[in-house]
Amino acid sequence: MTENNSQHCGVVAVIGAPNAGKSTLVNQLVGQKVAITSPKAQTTRARMLGIALQDDVQIILVDTPGIFAPRRKLDRAMVTAAWEGAEAADAVLLLVDPIKQRRHELELLIGALEKRPERKILVINKVEKAKKEELLVLAQELSGRINFSEVFFVSALTGDGVPEMKTALAKLMPEGPWHYPEDQVSDASERLLAAEVTREQLYRQLHEELPYDAAVRPESYQTRPDGSVEIHQQIVVGRESQRPIVLGKGGSRIKAIGEAARKELSEMLGVKVHLFLHVKVSEKWDEDKEIFEEIGLDWVR
Repeated sequence: MTENNSQHCGVVAVIGAPNAGKSTLVNQLVGQKVAITSPKAQTTRARMLGIALQDDVQIILVDTPGIFAPRRKLDRAMVTAAWEGAEAADAVLLLVDPIKQRRHELELLIGALEKRPERKILVINKVEKAKKEELLVLAQELSGRINFSEVFFVSALTGDGVPEMKTALAKLMPEGPWHYPEDQVSDASERLLAAEVTREQLYRQLHEELPYDAAVRPESYQTRPDGSVEIHQQIVVGRESQRPIVLGKGGSRIKAIGEAARKELSEMLGVKVHLFLHVKVSEKWDEDKEIFEEIGLDWVR
């Protein structure tokens, strides 16, 4: 780490329609997995931060929840978290998927961005799949509506174009001391990260059968004397009929979810993990202030 007087540090808010590839992009910029990626939209509920380092610059990435028209209390909390994340940013990065443009959601974002004072950057994702002409037309159209200071074409999946974008972001960061130690890539507490990993597995394995109304509550997180970690979590579902879906025949499904989450957590944490899951039915869990706070969201009236 270089001397404080030459350090730069700033915040970049990453916004985009659900499933535009925000988490994958954050992971590419940081160089390891910190944001939860899942093929199911709207899985990022907490304001997961990734911290990318480039020479003497620390870029704090706010991976905001996909901003979409909020209906339920849960959705409103997610949208509030997203805009709060963009509030203190040195730059706002709009990520667009040119294949599934999701115009309805994109329009909401563009409308909101037009009025914002921050420096705006347009990033068009999935260059590995789209035709070049189409990408240029889309970039031109969006640039006609918002004054983007820069436009990048990247593939969050392969990393194509990401290093150049990272270098450009680093140049935008103001001078100032780093906010986080050099070895810290995420400010998400390990408890919350562990709950997110389980929730990702829950969706990955049950996305056909289980709607969104399921949460994973961190109950306890302790380091055992031998250095391994013991984690207890509660999977909260909204209806009694969902309990057998999560459990599976003879408990086979919850066992598979726990096994996959445990394996990934032990790789991420670098220690052996003992993970204990149980299912609880709570019909109105998304009206419960305590659960919201536990999964990293602010309670929105």
